[in-house]
Parts: sequence; structure tokens; C-alpha cells
Amino acid sequence: MPPSSLHPKVYIRLLYDTVVFLCRLPFWLLHHSLAALQRRHREITREYTARREVPRCPPRLVTLSASEDETSYHNSASDSEDEPLALIPPSPTHSTAHSPSIPPPPYHSLSSPPQHGPVSPPSPLVADEKPTPPPITPEPTTPTMSSKHFDPNPTHLLLTSLHSQTLTNPSLALDSQNKILYLRPSSKSSSQRVHLVSGGGAGHEPSFSGFVGTGLLSAAVSGTIFASPSAEQIRTCLFSRLPPSSETLVTVMNYTGDVLNFGLAVEKAKAAGKRVEMVIVGDDAAVGRTKGGKVGRRGVAGTVLVVKIAGALAKRGYKLDEVAKVARLVAGNLVSVGASLGRVHVPGRAVNKEEEGEKLGEDEVEIGMGIHNEAGVGREKMELKQLVGKMLRMMLDRNDKERGFVNVNSNEVVLLVNNLGGVSVLELGGIVAEVVKQLGEGWNIKPVRVLSGTYMASLNGLGFSVSLLNVVNTDIGGPGMIELLDDECEATGWPAQISKLTWEERNQATREEDASNGEEVGESGLRVDAKAAQEVLTRGLEAVVAAEPDVTRYDTIVGDGDCGIGLKRGAEAILRHLSSKPLTGDVVIDLANIIPVVEMEMDGTSGALYAIFLNALVAALRTTSQSEKEASAKVWAAALRQSCEALSKYTPARPGDRTLVDALYPFVNTLEETGDVKKAAEAAVAGAEGTKGMKASLGRTVYIGGSGFEEVPDPGAWGLASFFQGLAGIKKLEEDSNGWEKL
Repeated sequence: MPPSSLHPKVYIRLLYDTVVFLCRLPFWLLHHSLAALQRRHREITREYTARREVPRCPPRLVTLSASEDETSYHNSASDSEDEPLALIPPSPTHSTAHSPSIPPPPYHSLSSPPQHGPVSPPSPLVADEKPTPPPITPEPTTPTMSSKHFDPNPTHLLLTSLHSQTLTNPSLALDSQNKILYLRPSSKSSSQRVHLVSGGGAGHEPSFSGFVGTGLLSAAVSGTIFASPSAEQIRTCLFSRLPPSSETLVTVMNYTGDVLNFGLAVEKAKAAGKRVEMVIVGDDAAVGRTKGGKVGRRGVAGTVLVVKIAGALAKRGYKLDEVAKVARLVAGNLVSVGASLGRVHVPGRAVNKEEEGEKLGEDEVEIGMGIHNEAGVGREKMELKQLVGKMLRMMLDRNDKERGFVNVNSNEVVLLVNNLGGVSVLELGGIVAEVVKQLGEGWNIKPVRVLSGTYMASLNGLGFSVSLLNVVNTDIGGPGMIELLDDECEATGWPAQISKLTWEERNQATREEDASNGEEVGESGLRVDAKAAQEVLTRGLEAVVAAEPDVTRYDTIVGDGDCGIGLKRGAEAILRHLSSKPLTGDVVIDLANIIPVVEMEMDGTSGALYAIFLNALVAALRTTSQSEKEASAKVWAAALRQSCEALSKYTPARPGDRTLVDALYPFVNTLEETGDVKKAAEAAVAGAEGTKGMKASLGRTVYIGGSGFEEVPDPGAWGLASFFQGLAGIKKLEEDSNGWEKL
């Protein structure tokens, strides 16, 4: 409609509104332009401030954000006002893990606040001249540990690293095939009664390869990065890389793979008549009793104190029982807690999305970080003083029912502050000072010895751990723990120099003996009817093969489905062995010849458990053979009982945990009571049946949901019960109406 047709009042109103709009338009445009400029100014200010070196104001403290299913912690009321945990950007010349197109991420500093100023030296400024902000470039939102390595080949890296120990300490030799570093034969090592062996996955250097030397370890066995060495590697070490007549103490950290593989090798050594003891060290106090469950505390940096003190005692010529006793005393009086600012990257491993998602935030610290890059128990944003305070409370607070593992009440306490690999010497010194200060002021503890440095790393982990040793009386009528800790040693990983004499000797001796299986076991004199024994054993093994479908079905519901196949593979391998090498009638020789078949054919956790049990059984039967000549039911029952006790050293599984032990223990108990194999087998079947509806405490079943465990027995227990049924000649039980078809 043209304006001329409008009512005069409407026309005037439209004209008025148009004039008002045109008058307000410049102010509206100016307002929004200013708002946009202010937002951009704030963005530039934040990005620029993150690159400067001294904060305008202290960073905020926020409460803990614990990871899911982990224990939560809260800041105490005594919040510190000291300098906070903060960020310092790396120098532009510092190498990073990222491609050149991506700028390096910031990293953390535990003891130093961020400082203002350009990263590179600024050009001289005239008076009152303001520095020009550096160009703004996008940065990752969270820090990342370096995934860039000088030698990204993990196999080559490990072997060259082990070889380097022989270059820096001429008294060492390397068995590269088995990744064993050991002391060369010499008059000093050969005269020593007890020798120490330890080891574990690589990536923790100087533990344990750097601790091989006079007064410490006689040998160390290395696995690949963060993975246990195999039982065969360890067995080779025990049988052929130590003086032939020596007694051996094996120390191992409490991790399942290490405990099982070292334990298996120890039992094989005992079965061959060697004197060997094993000490398992679990000193971590971060994971509480509830979370740790039957597995117990992890072994972390405090382990090195056990090695040092036991090694000094062995060097002084003490007996195996005495060395082992003191080692256990040290292990039982240790507590440790670690903290880290980021995860590590394993050489040769691609960075995946899961690792990217697990990165810590820019100002987060993870408490309780394990030495194998496993997650801690919580993440917090806190300054160094608060962090140290929380770590000490975890170790020392007797009111904490979850973590009051050791009552640190001795007049003598040893402090170890361990670098996880990526903390600078400067920063570690600041951490040590803070720890010692808080121990004195908050807990009235003045350490008699303070050890600081890299003892047990997690590759290049940007973190540290604190360990406390409560010094107690050794009760051996000799030197105390402090005196032994002070004893001289020759190992590149311990703060001690290699002596002039060792360098001048240039020892070139090695140990190249073959550690082949089977040669160590001689006749025992403990005999059975060979033909009858072969028939009984064959019957039992055939029952295991026949039970495979049932075991596989059960394991498909409550596990990963491989239990039945593993048992069948082992049973068939033994049957093939018996067909080519029939039993001789000497139970020790016959059983010792079967064990390598089990070790080769049965892998996984169950294979290791069976191998440990059988090796312990050989040792028990050998001992019995000194007083008995016939392998009666009574003799077998006593030997089986000793094997159960040996197995219990390496696994926390007990009846009621829904494992193969639920069938094993009833069999042994009934055989002891009655001497009747048939009744014992029936008890084993009842024990296996009793696992239906039993909630698992150990094994993969713990992690699998659903209600299948209520309907089927434990696969491992059922497989073992089937073997016992075969031994006793009991016909296989028919599957009832609640069987697989109904499921």
C-alpha cells in the first residue's frame, strides 16, 4: 500500500519509528562491536598469560575429580598458600612428541610456579616499553607425554640397554637370548653362599638390571617393556647363570605375571633339589584394602630397599634362611605412594584414542599412579605442599582403616624419594625438601637416611614416589638394617662408584652352561606299579578331554571361552608323551618328565598355576622319598597338601573364591582323611558343583556381568573334578535338566 493511502496518524507513527531506528543504529552497532572486542581481548589475554612465567594471581584450587570406581579423596582443611602446582611452557627449541605443524603442549612443574615473560630471551626494551605478545597458535587442551624416541624399536632398545650395563660395569655379563644380566664368575662371587635374583618388565631402569653387582643382585631377568619375563628365562638364570652350589633368594614385586612366572621357576628349582626362597614385595599404600582385595598391595619403588639390605647381608656370608627372614622384615615394614603429572608412552607403540582420552588435564596430578603406567586412585588439582601432605597421610595415618598397613613407630626411619623418570634433578630436590619438612612438622619423623634419585622408573614418567622404611630389629644377631643399607656395593644403578680394581681386572669370564630340562632330576626310590599308574593317569586325562565341551560352555558364559580348550590341549599333549615315553614307576622322575609338557602346552594363568603345583608336588615327593619307598594314598595325600601350601604362596585363591581350588582342596582333604581316591573324587565333584551361584573373587569372571555364574559351575573347578573322576574310575555324571540346553 503506498504511503499516500495511509491514515495521517499511521504515516506519522511510521516516520517517527524510522527516525528513531536510524538514530539508534550507530549506538547498537558500536555496543556489539565493543562486546566482541572484549571477548577477543579476554581470549588473547588468557592465551598470552599461559605463556608467561610469573602469575598475576595464584591459580585456583579445586576439589578432587576422582576417576570412576576409584576411591575419592578431599582436600584437608589446612589448605596451603604456598606456590601452587602450575604450568611452564617448553622452550621452542625443546623437542616434542608432535609433528612440526602442532605446537608443543605445556608440561607441569610441581615445585615452581609459572613465570611471566617470553620463553626465548627477550630483546632489550627501552623504559616503559611493553613487550609484544607472541603470536597466538592453537594448543592441545591437555598435556601429552612424548611419543617420540631416539630408538623406537622396543626389542633393539632393550637389548642395547642391557648390553650397556656390561660396558659401564666390567664385572657383568649378558645372556642376550634370555635377557639375563649376571655377575661374571670370579673368586668374590663364587665364595658367596647366598645369591640374589630379581627382575620384571623393562622400563623401570635402573631396576633391576642396574642393581646387578657385588653387594646387590647376582642376576636380573628382564621381560619386555612392562611385561614379566617368562618362567623359562628365570629357570635358565637359576640353573645356569649363578654359581652351581649357591643358595638363592628371589625377590619379586607383587604383580600377577611376575609372581606366577618367578614362582614357577622357583618351584622347578626346588623340585630339582636346589635351595631357593622367594620374597614377594608389596609396598604400595595408595590402593586401599577393599580395592586391593586378595591381590594385595602392588610392589613399587620400596622394593629396592629390600634388594639392597638383603644383598648386603648375602655379601657378608649369612645363610639363606637369615637373608630371607631379613628381606621379609624389610618388605613388611615398607609403605610407598606415587604421584604423576601424565602417562608415559611405550617405544614402538602407536598412540591410540584410548590413551589420548586418559590424558590428565593441564593442572591435574594423579595420585597412586602405578609403575606400569596403570591409573592411580584419583586426580586432583593441588599444589606441591598439599600433594605431599596427602601422600604422607596415606602412608602414616593409623586412623585410615583402608591404608594403615604399617605402624611407622621406629626411632629410625629411612626415606626414599624416587624419580619415576621425567622429573628434573632441580625439581626433585624441591620435592625432597618438602617431604622432609612435612615429616618433621606433621609426624615428628626425622629420617636417619634420605635417599633421592631414580631407582625405579616408569620410562620417562613425569612423577615421583615416596617410600618409608620402618627400621626394626633383624633378630639375627648381626648387623641392623641401617648398617646393611650403608654397606658398599658395586652397581651402576646404586649411588656407588665402580672400584679401580674392577676396572683393572677386565674380567671376561661368562657362564654358558645349558639349563635344559630333565637333567636335574635323578632317581628317588619312591615307586608305584608303572603299568597300573599309566592306566589310571590315562583314564584321568581322557576324562579331561571328554569334559572339554562342558568346560567350554561354562567358560563361554562366565569367562572368555578358552578354559576347556586349554585343558584339552594339555591333556592330549601328556597322552602323546605317555605313548612315546611310558611311566618308569619312579613317581618323581615320571612327574618331572610330564611337567615340561604342561609348561609348553598350557598357557595363561591356569597353565602357570598347574605348573607351580606340579613342581611343588615333585619337591614334596622327593622329600618323602627319603623315608618312604611306596607311593601309597597316604604319601600322595601328604605331598598334595604340601603342594597346596606352595600354591597358596603365589595365588590368594582359597575355597569359596570360585576357582579350581574349590575342587582341589576337597579332593586333598578327603584323601587325607580316608585314603580313598573314589571318595576324594566325589568330594571334588561336590566342590565344583558348589561353585554354582558363587560370586567370583578372582579371575576374569570378576569383570563379567550377568547371572550366568548362578547357573553353571566354575569351568576350572569342573575340569579338575573331571580329571579326578577319571582317576577314580567314576562314570562321567549325566547332565541334568538344568544343563546347557535349558540355558
